[in-house]
Amino acid sequence: MAHPANLLIELHTEELPPKALKTLSEAFAAGIEQGLRSLQFLAPDSRVTVFGSPRRLGVHITHVAARSADQPFKQKLMPLAVAQDKAKNWTAAFLKKLESLGRGHLAKLAIGTHEGPDALLVENDGKAESVFLKSVAAGQPLITELQAALDETIAKLPIPKIMSYQLADGTTVQFVRPAHRLVALHGHQPLPVQALGLIGGTKTFGHRFLSQGEIAVHSADTYAEQLEREGRVIASFEARRARIAELVTAAAAKLGAQAVMPAALLDEVTALVEWPVVYESGFEAEFLAVPQECLILTMQQNQKYFALMDANGKLLNRFLLVSHLQTDDPSAIVAGNARVVRARLADAKFFYDQDRKATLESRIPGLASVVYHNKLGSQLERVERVTGIAVEIAKALGVDETHVERAARLAKADLRTLMVGEFPELQGIMGRYYAQHDGEAPDVANAIEEHYRPRFADDALPASRVGTCVALADKLETLVGLFGVGEKPTGDKDPFALRRHAIGVLRMLMEKRLDIALDRLLAIAEGSFSVAKAYAAATGEVASFIYDRLRGLLREQGYSANEVEAVVSLAPTRIDVVPAQLAAVRAFMKLPEAESLTAANKRIGNILKKAGAVPASFDPSLLFEPAEKALAAAFEQVRPIAEQRFAQGDYAGMLKSLAPLKLPVDAFFDDVMVNVEDARIRDNRLALLAALRATMNRVADLSLLAAG
Repeated sequence: MAHPANLLIELHTEELPPKALKTLSEAFAAGIEQGLRSLQFLAPDSRVTVFGSPRRLGVHITHVAARSADQPFKQKLMPLAVAQDKAKNWTAAFLKKLESLGRGHLAKLAIGTHEGPDALLVENDGKAESVFLKSVAAGQPLITELQAALDETIAKLPIPKIMSYQLADGTTVQFVRPAHRLVALHGHQPLPVQALGLIGGTKTFGHRFLSQGEIAVHSADTYAEQLEREGRVIASFEARRARIAELVTAAAAKLGAQAVMPAALLDEVTALVEWPVVYESGFEAEFLAVPQECLILTMQQNQKYFALMDANGKLLNRFLLVSHLQTDDPSAIVAGNARVVRARLADAKFFYDQDRKATLESRIPGLASVVYHNKLGSQLERVERVTGIAVEIAKALGVDETHVERAARLAKADLRTLMVGEFPELQGIMGRYYAQHDGEAPDVANAIEEHYRPRFADDALPASRVGTCVALADKLETLVGLFGVGEKPTGDKDPFALRRHAIGVLRMLMEKRLDIALDRLLAIAEGSFSVAKAYAAATGEVASFIYDRLRGLLREQGYSANEVEAVVSLAPTRIDVVPAQLAAVRAFMKLPEAESLTAANKRIGNILKKAGAVPASFDPSLLFEPAEKALAAAFEQVRPIAEQRFAQGDYAGMLKSLAPLKLPVDAFFDDVMVNVEDARIRDNRLALLAALRATMNRVADLSLLAAG
């Protein structure tokens, strides 16, 4: 690739949708990169910098060739029998083919000879002898292929909502927002590519208010620096995001506070400003009587402010705002934002005050008018099912049934409050506050919030036993109910977050060491539906779904695919002991006898698979070969020890107790023929092997750990 230089492409637009900016900018850069890389314009070490701001999408790529390399190719023309007649002369069809390729001059070439880069060859294509053209495709100039990459990238951008607008000549263009300038530079060289009715050049614009207007970009490499210096624009989304985080953190520290800075808010604010400046403002202390979650959410969602907390995690009546206007006197900006937030917080206070005029319990009947799912009824019907499941779980785990029933019955009542109607994200959180106001027991109030946990990956689990029972019930009812009406996740679509619900169930069972079987939990959930039989098939599907999630969860925890499958393939009902079983498998595989025993286990499995039906037990009196008698004797010694340790939950000890079987198992396969003609002898030996394998595989399917 000749004359590599760095490439810059920028589309300057009107304000882009902030929630889509990060995705759009990354897709724009990735599309250009992939298009050029696939055509071999990029070096292996080419680096890509993504630019994305409220009014621009761009990309900078290093080491881009001015022209792609020549590419040798071989093209099949037609079967030899069609290309030549009996006298070995080219047929009219073949000559016409050469002409269509602009290679008519090759008609005089003998097979296997060259004219420049071109040659005609005869090779077998797998079916018959065929004539091939071997040649070299000339490399293409960057502008040609960049144009194609740009066209394809723009066509495939994940635009949430397309706008139509007209150019000065009346042409209608469709894009996410009207585009006004296109910058395209290869090093210092402008590239006249075209997009959205624009022609690539060197001119762009800086900040709408802080720059001096048009900026002439000198080269691809000076773009970012010029925009920052002359245009007051930090073009890189990531650099601007880091700058905002730095400014917010520093401003909070000056106040002896910590900023509440969720990633989603930081991303959205980054997409709203090109030159971030942070100012401090505040609101009246009287609003702090409203639950701080409400105030924080109001500031974040409505105004994009960063709330401030003291060292004890208590909300302050101060906040930080990110502006795109840098000024020596920000008093008007500060006062204006304080005025706006005051109105928002007044709404939140009104909702809170009004909601507390009615108890949560009084709101339960109103859930009858809240549709949960058109095939599963109302939220009130769902509450009845969840309550029934939660009480049964409480009985099984020895948790206070009265408090569990009360928490489950009140768990969804806050859906009928004004605050949750305005901020659905506060479900459960407001229920806890209102339950406390109503004088409910502390564990009941806390369980109302906790039953939604975990809300996302790595979220905390319910802290209380009451909350755990209600959370399990809520998730199990969701899984069985929605699977029962056919609402199963497909591919990457999971509108009801069923994967998250399944992982929540697994995490609670494992991390809280809950001594209750998964099949029992699913049976309890199934029984809560009025036509339980209709959900029996769904329960089996839910179990398979949960085991698939278990596989993924355990792999994320660092276990190998074979280790996980060895345990999960047995469909363990006690999820709480799975980590101990996996630890036991790892310890077993370090034993010197492990390799031989896993291989033998796999061999036994194959024999039994081919044998079909096998007797339930073996008869020691039918054993006569020394090796089979020795194996039976060793097994009879090992089995009670192994079963006892398994029953005690000593899974590592159970697997270790199998070690004495190595020698007799090896001797058995060396000296004993299993599939003999005598059916009684054959079936008895198969029964011995079946009993042996059943004991060996109490913790895990050892055959899946065998090498090869």
